[in-house]
This record gives sequence, C-alpha cells and structure tokens, in this order.
Amino acid sequence: MIDALVLAGSPNTGALQEVSAEPYEALIRIGPSPMFLYVIDALQNSGRVKQITVVGPPELKKYLTSEISWVASGHTLMENLQRGSLQMEDRFLVATADIPLLTPGAVNGFLELCGNNGADLYFPLISRAAVEKAFPGARRTYVQFKEGTYTGGNLFLVNPAVVEQCLSMGQELVTLRKNPLALARRVGLIPLVKLLLKALTLSEAEDRASRLLGIQGQVVRCPYPEVGMDVDKPIDLAVAARSLGFYSETRRTSCSLKSET
Repeated sequence: MIDALVLAGSPNTGALQEVSAEPYEALIRIGPSPMFLYVIDALQNSGRVKQITVVGPPELKKYLTSEISWVASGHTLMENLQRGSLQMEDRFLVATADIPLLTPGAVNGFLELCGNNGADLYFPLISRAAVEKAFPGARRTYVQFKEGTYTGGNLFLVNPAVVEQCLSMGQELVTLRKNPLALARRVGLIPLVKLLLKALTLSEAEDRASRLLGIQGQVVRCPYPEVGMDVDKPIDLAVAARSLGFYSETRRTSCSLKSET
C-alpha cells in the first residue's frame, strides 16, 4: 500500500474559463461531480492506495470525506507538491486533479511498471498511438523520440526526500513542458539537436533530466492513455465528458457546467 497526493490548487485562469465559471479547475464539473473527485475515486478503488491527501483551496473541503486529508494550496504547482510532500514519509503517488479519466487499473498498472521503487522519480510517457486510439479528437503535446512519439502523463511516483532540492528546476521544467523545443534548449544543445533529428532516445532524456534535477529519475513507458489525458482546454473537457458518458459537445458541456455551479 502507498499514500497518494492529489494536486488540486490550479486556478481556472486559462482556456477552461470559456466553459466554466468555477474559480479552480478541480471544481469544474463533468456530469454530476467536480473533476477532481473522479481522480480520488480511481485512487480509492485501486486497492493500492492507503491514505489520500488533497492539496487545494478551502472550497474543495466540502467534497472530501473524513478519511481524506486536506492541505491548503499555495501559488504554484511545485509549491503545492512541497506542501503535500511534508505529509509523506515514504515514496508516494502524485496525481494532478485534471485527469478525470484515470482508472483503478491504470493506477495499479503504473505502480507495477515502477518495479522496485528504487528511483527518486518515476515519470510516465504514453504513446501518441495509444492516446489517439482511446480518445479520438484529443489534442496533446507530443515529443518524437528515437523510439516513437510520446506525451507526458500526470501520475508520478516520488521520493519525498528529494522534493525540496528539485523545487526551482522542477518549476522551470513544468513551465516549459508544453513547449518541447524550449524545454530541449533548456536541457542542452546536444539533446536539442538530437530532438530535432528525431534521434534523442528515452534513456538519454531520462539521464539528462536526472542530472538537471540532481536525482535518479526513471521514464515509464505507460500503456494507459488516461494517465496522459489531462483536461486543460475546452476540447479536452468535451472528450472527457464524452468518455465518461455525459456530453458530446463542448458548448452543451459549457451550459450544463454553469447551471450546476
């Protein structure tokens, strides 16, 4: 069994403002429930998670049952990770609140792929083919490596002992994550050239990221597309709602969400 942290503090200040007036992304409804509750449900039903801690604003507390812990969120993703990690003693699972298609099977499968848990950070990559097969119409940010084309996932296994030292660089990498070329420039000229030539291997990327952060990181090639299907645009919300059996059009989703808030 392992403890889990759900990062749910992102304000709704991006593209999702078009379809929801909720102040925080975690509170945007898909059908009857706020988005972050689907993530909690998957973690609880995985059979592998012992204690769940949610880092988010006070507005989330009314949705939490007594067995779920709450920590007030800060201003950035990495600050929220830091606040949550202070509650952890051993390696813990981190999920962002914007992956409502997460399933118990994906949680279990990811943990199995992490093996003996010897690394400090396990980072999932999901193939483009897997995402497009499972979620037609979804728009992801992809990077082409020598082994194939992948998008990053939003489920991680983390050693709490290394969080503090990774905060500054980690925030920079998070900021650049949607811009592959800018990210490659930050990690070095040789990786950038190899990326442009589609010759950068996953192991080289893993090694360079580990060096930048000063930790032992490990890439996990993950066959669970729901791990990489984060909701940060109206089209993503429409795909998630349709996949969960609610609405099939963004405009219709927008009307429903606003009427239920």
